[in-house]
This record gives sequence, C-alpha cells and structure tokens, in this order.
Amino acid sequence: MDNKSNALNWFEVPALDIARAKVFYEAIFAVQLSDMPSMNGMKMAAFPADWASGKVSGAIAETGMHKPSQDGVVIYLNTEPDIQSVIDRIEPSGGKVVMPKTQISPEIGYMAFFIDTEGNKIGLHSSK
Repeated sequence: MDNKSNALNWFEVPALDIARAKVFYEAIFAVQLSDMPSMNGMKMAAFPADWASGKVSGAIAETGMHKPSQDGVVIYLNTEPDIQSVIDRIEPSGGKVVMPKTQISPEIGYMAFFIDTEGNKIGLHSSK
C-alpha cells in the first residue's frame, strides 16, 4: 500500500433482508442506494459513490456468507455536516441508537453507535 491510497477502499454491511436494509439506509442518510448486478446469488445495494475518484465506498450485502453482528469490526459512516440529523432518523426508520452523539475531542469531532434493522452495530462520525 502506498501512502496515497486509503487503508480502507470498500466495505460491506451484512443484511438478512436487502430490501429492508436498503429502505433503512436510504431513510437515515437521505440518499438513494443503487442495486448492483447479482454475482453468484449475492444481492448488493451500493452507497452513492464516484467510482473513478478512488474514495472509499461500500454496499449492503445479502449472502450466505454475510452475517449481521454487533460484535467484531465496526465501521464508521460519515454524517457530515451534522451527525444529529442522521441520529434523529435512526429509530423512526427501525434502528436503535445505542450510544448518542458523543464528543471525541474538539479536533476530531463526534461519534455515535446504532443497531441497524439487520442487527449490525454501526458507528457514525461527524465534525459537528
């Protein structure tokens, strides 16, 4: 890995029900996820991305290999410009906030955790 590349380049959030998960993430982030072509039975919906930019992106994924969990690796999704607007949409959309907006430091910003409709623990991050 060279010093110009991201340590993370792709993520997949496990889903038991891709349609339900897609509705949830579209609602809380107020974005449109794109259905991806099926590969070997894998169902995926991608977060908005500029594929040529080299910036990190990812998708929700439903397969026999993807198991939702509240344990293990945690990813933090970007909520700029304000984390609270995303937090406010989590519970009405079927998720559960398990750690409210919490300041990390003035320089780093804020974080929160939620459990999505599939049972995954996901982190949020914002400078405000």
